[in-house]
Amino acid sequence: MIGRWVACALGMALMAWPLAKAGAQDNDHPLLHQVAAEVNPDALHATIGKLVGFGTRHSLSGNSSKTRGIGAAQAWIKDSFAQIAQGCGGCLQIDTPSENFTGSRVPVPTAFMDVLAIQRGTTDPNRVIIIAAHLDSRNSDAMDAVNDAPGADDDGSGVAAVMEAARILSKRKFPATLVYAVLTGEEQGLYGGTVLAHYARDHHWNVEADLNNDIIGNSRGGDGTVAADRVRVFSEGTRDLETEAEARGIRYNGGEIDSPSRNIARFMAVLGENYLSNFDVRLIYRTDRYGRGGDQVPLLAAGFPAVRVTEGAENYTREHQNVRRENGIDYGDVLDGVDFFYLAQVARLNIVTMAALAMAPAPPQVGISGAVTYDTTLNWLPVPGAASYRAWWRDSLDPNWTHGRMAGDATSIKLEHVNIDDWLFGVSSLSADGYESPVSFPGTSGAVGANLSARPAPK
Repeated sequence: MIGRWVACALGMALMAWPLAKAGAQDNDHPLLHQVAAEVNPDALHATIGKLVGFGTRHSLSGNSSKTRGIGAAQAWIKDSFAQIAQGCGGCLQIDTPSENFTGSRVPVPTAFMDVLAIQRGTTDPNRVIIIAAHLDSRNSDAMDAVNDAPGADDDGSGVAAVMEAARILSKRKFPATLVYAVLTGEEQGLYGGTVLAHYARDHHWNVEADLNNDIIGNSRGGDGTVAADRVRVFSEGTRDLETEAEARGIRYNGGEIDSPSRNIARFMAVLGENYLSNFDVRLIYRTDRYGRGGDQVPLLAAGFPAVRVTEGAENYTREHQNVRRENGIDYGDVLDGVDFFYLAQVARLNIVTMAALAMAPAPPQVGISGAVTYDTTLNWLPVPGAASYRAWWRDSLDPNWTHGRMAGDATSIKLEHVNIDDWLFGVSSLSADGYESPVSFPGTSGAVGANLSARPAPK
């Protein structure tokens, strides 16, 4: 009787004690502090200044000029990646995939080209982490391909973060592959994201995360809101790819707020808390801003985990506007509208996230059991490069993973006196040096991969 009381007490204590937030990692990693410290606001300023100097980067502005328009901007991006590659001994493979599209904003068949710099992983090269932003810009009239459209914040800021990530991370080696993606055609119909999704599919990439950075350089909203201490990360819940049967199972058993994308967002939030000063990551449980979209959407449609990173408070007078002064208000997406200290913080978040993901093993594929019992058993498939695993659980109303227990190198764990009905569960994998993956929710909800049903299930 005493033994049973002690076991019960221990179980209750275990449930009540929040060991750590998932992704916080027990180890403080000097590498992550180093890459954050190397972000240079002056370099970000120089990149955006160069982009603004092309006059317009409208997707339909053509390739005839070497100094103006989208073609000139793409050539400069390609040359910049080549210079970075030269500095790291050729560590970047540069590719320019292109596809033809027509649409409501593309009246005639037009080629949309992305510029990709691919840094191959040392031991797990097919596992891919992407940072992306769109190069194209626009005015009030989405079809105006002639007049100046500076696009300093939308999305020169995102492109600057991509280039800074390439500059800093290319100096190091990582187990997983890093991709620095500069896309074209977002404003005309998310075509750059579509080209990237097709490229990833055709090259059989196992995309662990796509960090789409779109409008990340302004710290003050048009209504006067100051948001210099926060950034928003949008993430999908129920997955675009789910079959009707999978969706029914998720609705019944849970997982609608635990997609891989959402757990990447949580992972970013904890990294921001641990490695950035006075900067919060606000998690928005929505694929994108209400009624709007970005280049992460085609990646999600293809089954790849993706999030959108966007400044904490937008200024709509600077987005999709001709440069002008009207009724005492300055309109237009000009260089003066960018807060480079703020942009540097957002770039740090992205760069730390990419490094942490690339150094950690992949998230495991997880199964769960425990119906009509007082315990919960989690099991998972072994992950290459994982030295250990951690089981996580949280209250269904808690946004973050709060309770954790190490499982060593086993591929299952029984959580005694932790009732399966009362908690949400997941598992992360850890490298030998303590880098921890995002948490993976059990079943198809948390499975990383385009064909969820075809993936082998844990026993």
